[in-house]
Parts: sequence; C-alpha cells; structure tokens
Amino acid sequence: MPGISLPPKDRSQSMQEFFVGVDVGGTNIKTGVVTSRGKPLSHVVVPTEAEKGPERGLATIRRAIERAVEESPVRMTNIKAIGLATPGTLDIPNGILMEPANLPKWRNIPIRQLIADYYEKPTVLQNDANAAAYGEFLSGAGQGAHSLVLWTLGTGVGCGLIVNGQIIEGAHSHAGECGFLYIQMENGRPSVTGMNGVLEGYCSTSGITIRTKEGLAAGLDAPILRKRIADGEDVSPILVAEAAESGDPLAMQILEDTARFMAYGTANLMHTIDPDVVLFGGNMNFGRNETELGRKFIGLVQKEVKKLTFPVPAAKVRIDYAKLGGQAGFIGAGGCAWAVFGAESEAATRGHAM
Repeated sequence: MPGISLPPKDRSQSMQEFFVGVDVGGTNIKTGVVTSRGKPLSHVVVPTEAEKGPERGLATIRRAIERAVEESPVRMTNIKAIGLATPGTLDIPNGILMEPANLPKWRNIPIRQLIADYYEKPTVLQNDANAAAYGEFLSGAGQGAHSLVLWTLGTGVGCGLIVNGQIIEGAHSHAGECGFLYIQMENGRPSVTGMNGVLEGYCSTSGITIRTKEGLAAGLDAPILRKRIADGEDVSPILVAEAAESGDPLAMQILEDTARFMAYGTANLMHTIDPDVVLFGGNMNFGRNETELGRKFIGLVQKEVKKLTFPVPAAKVRIDYAKLGGQAGFIGAGGCAWAVFGAESEAATRGHAM
C-alpha cells in the first residue's frame, strides 16, 4: 500500500488510537476494533451471504462494523479510520472492488467510498492476503521483521508480500498473486483460472483432492484412505491429513509433495525479495506446530528450500507458521488504516482521501 511505513520501534510509547478492521470473505465477514499496537479489542463474525448481491453485502458489512464497535470498550466516535480487506480483483488506489471470484454479482463496487461516506471516517482498501500479511507483520509471527512472505493455503493459494515495511501492491493492484507462480511448464495441472502448471493447481484444496484421487485410481498403496472412503467419507484435505497422521502411504506422499511444491514457490520468492521470514497460514495448516503432522510439513518445506536457494538466505530466512489464524485479516486491515491515517504515520497526509 503506498504510504505504509515501518511501525515505530516502540509502539508501546506511542499514542493509542483505535481503528476498525474488516475482512470480507466469500463465506464470512470478520470484523474487529484494533488498537494502534495491533491488539484486537473485539472480534465479530457474520455470514457474508454473497449470493444476495452487493447491496445486501454492504448492509452486512455495516452491521458487522457496528457490532464490532458495540462489543469493544470504545465507541464509534473513538474510531480514527476503517480498513477494508477484500478478495481481488481490486483497483486499490481508487478503492474499487472489481471482479472478486468468490463474491458473485459484486462488480466494480466503489466500496471504500461507500463505507467512508456512510461513517464519515477515512477508509482504506486492501487485498485480503496483503492485509493478513500486514497483520502478521504488525503483531503476529512476523513481528520484528522488515520483510516477509505470507502464504495462505485453502480454497486457493494466497500470498502477501511486505518489503521494508511496505505492502507490495504493484502498478495495477495485482502484486503478490503468487499462487499463480508457474512451477511446471509442460503438461501442468489446470487451475480454476485456466492457468496450467501454477502453484494453486497443486496445493489448493482442490489440487490436493485431485492428486489424491489420481493416486487412488492408479492403485497406489492407501489402506487407510481406501477404508475410510469405503465407509462413506469423501476425499478432502482433512481426510488426507488424518490418514497421513495414521501412516497411510499415499496420504503421506501427498503431504510431502505439497511441501515440495510450496518450497518451489518459496524459493522463487526468497530469490526475488529476500525476506526475513516466510509464514504459512490459512485453513489448511495441518495443525501447525501443535501437531506432529504440522511440524513434519513445515520441516519438509524448510528442508526442500535449503536445496533450492542460495546459502545465505537458506541459512537466515525463518520459515514458520503464521500466528494470528482467522484474525489476521481484520487485524491487518485495521493496521493498514493505522499506517495511512494514524497520528504516528508520515503517510497520514498523503493521497489516501476518503
């Protein structure tokens, strides 16, 4: 985001201000009041009901904002600014939600201006993966870093990039779409976008499901998977993860291949922006560091990355799980509002009008 600067070295000594962060997803809208120190004071989740169109959606966003303030210790008059995080495609400088794949009928909505006018509060718009990355940067597993990569694994493969404290947006608001990095040039797997051979085609929920079904059809050793499917369960990343925990050979191979594919993408980004830290978040996290499977997955990524990168970044870049979970998006959205409109920010007077 233009104008976002590094946070003060000691924000505990800075003026305390309050912001609303909104994370608009295809299924739910997550909202909360966030302090200038990146601490959430409330957390509200409401269904998006995206299929009912943008007018209903905007009303739901407003209701979520108001509930978030009501459930916090501050009032709307104390809110300095609002941060909106939405899925792309976006025109970030002009605050327009253009063609989000998971919000049908939401086309060319001047969402930033509509929220700003309704509340008479300065408002900023940001891509949802970028906002989640900024949340981890401010108060999560990336705190203290200057540059980071956040991967989000789920329905798609999302990514947010921060370099020297600034979100990388690009000339057309499309930077950071690293789930579409090509990792196979010939006979690559298709993705929902029609791009063959990109990371999302291998490591999204659908990519893992398809690869597992292919392994089963090929007759690969998978006694646990086959029994559970015979008992009526559908193939899914959750089933694959549980089977891998129980030692199923095919499920474990799917996990190892997923880690290897993500290592390809990670190595590409390490050689591009040289981050301090690479984090993995999203719903498909294999239990993170709390489970043996989660530790195995991140360990495999770390091991593969060292084979693929130059010695210095291989030794120095920290690869780990994100910390904030489902709160990262709205915390980061509130953080973006702080970075542009907060009293501490040199960007407060730069060109982010309401």
